[in-house]
Amino acid sequence: QTPSYRTINRFRVNPIIDRLLQSLFINFRTQLIEQNLIDEESIYIDGTKIEANANKYTFVWRKNTERFNKKVVEQSREIYREAIVNEVIPELKDETQDITLETLYEFKNRLEEKIEDLNNDISNSKDVAERKMMRSERTEIKKTKKLLSENINRQIKYKKQLDILGERNSYSKTDHDATFMRMKDDHMMNGQLKPGYNLQIATNSQFVLSYDIFPNPTDTRTLTPFLNNIRNNYFNLPNYIVADAGYGSEENYKTILDEFNRTPLITYSMYLKEQTKKYKENIYNTQNWKYDELRDEIICPSNRRLPFKRYSYRIDKYKYKRDFKLYESDNCNNCELFDLCRKNAYQSTNKKIMKNNVWEYFKHMTQKLLSKPETEKIYKQRKIDVEPVFGYLKAILGFTRVSLRGKTKVKRELGIALMATNIRKMVALRATKIKNYSKKSVNSYFLKNLRSFK
Repeated sequence: QTPSYRTINRFRVNPIIDRLLQSLFINFRTQLIEQNLIDEESIYIDGTKIEANANKYTFVWRKNTERFNKKVVEQSREIYREAIVNEVIPELKDETQDITLETLYEFKNRLEEKIEDLNNDISNSKDVAERKMMRSERTEIKKTKKLLSENINRQIKYKKQLDILGERNSYSKTDHDATFMRMKDDHMMNGQLKPGYNLQIATNSQFVLSYDIFPNPTDTRTLTPFLNNIRNNYFNLPNYIVADAGYGSEENYKTILDEFNRTPLITYSMYLKEQTKKYKENIYNTQNWKYDELRDEIICPSNRRLPFKRYSYRIDKYKYKRDFKLYESDNCNNCELFDLCRKNAYQSTNKKIMKNNVWEYFKHMTQKLLSKPETEKIYKQRKIDVEPVFGYLKAILGFTRVSLRGKTKVKRELGIALMATNIRKMVALRATKIKNYSKKSVNSYFLKNLRSFK
């Protein structure tokens, strides 16, 4: 007897699976620790994109939705103004304020009342010319009402789309939780975006200890919520949080140190380039310019000084604030290095440098950590620890596309698949141990008989 596919599907979409998977990963980690198969010193974090079970060509983009919505709002405002100018209805609100859906519904009700009044007047009037004029007026009001109804429906549609989008820039119409991302496997060979999920995992010794999925195409914004999920639902965070340069940002460094009180072994995007001889010897690179701490000035290769001018800050689209110090030269005229130094900026301005001391501190901290043998060894383990898990999942198990729709269901399906990779790894380790034990037993048997024969 074999189970029906309905039985399997009912099992993997049931909400009870969430608690079962959580307890399964926790107990599995406890067993790994008891058998000394993993250490509690570090976790290795990385992400991959899994294609969603959604149509590739039915998508909604934020920019288009916002543009269409703005156009509809302007059109509704114009209809409202014309109705007031033509004395179809009285003014319902101040024209300088935004026209809300409530105002448009009230506008529509007034038009319906106007049409009803005209119907009564037409039926009661016996003058042919007067009835003809009233019918013409009623036709124009009906056209206005029809156009207004269409605009109301479109505004409701765009508002619903914006609510589904949230902070994302896109979603699929057949799976609202899936976001369009750039996948490595491009079946059309044109850089096409496909709906998918960003799967984040935390591993040690190639065992998946925790996982989560996110709608963010990039990994930078996923680290903090993923670590919160691990701490709140799975286990206490180890001392070292190891990840690649895709997670290296000022906000992530600050969060790991201040909020989680852990050590980040995470490189940043320019880390490898900054270690090269070419980068360190480039005199036009502002990172290599001398700094006068007493006078708070930066000295350029022409021995001209860039004094501190003012403090500045920048706030990104995620509301994170970065503080800067602005240094500017008083005079760059008649400088022999002017063209080479200012090749990427306006030639008429003096040299300016924006310095983020917090970011420079985190960069220096990362360089210092990775220069130590013990922490460097832990970071180098990352590639051979977390990357093979994705190879097992996609290449060996063939799990490149989910079968369910919706974030909660997809997370359950991925949890089952990741636990399958864990079991496969455990079986492979046991088989290796048994094989090695058998070889030792056979060798010891032959050695013992050889000695007795001699």
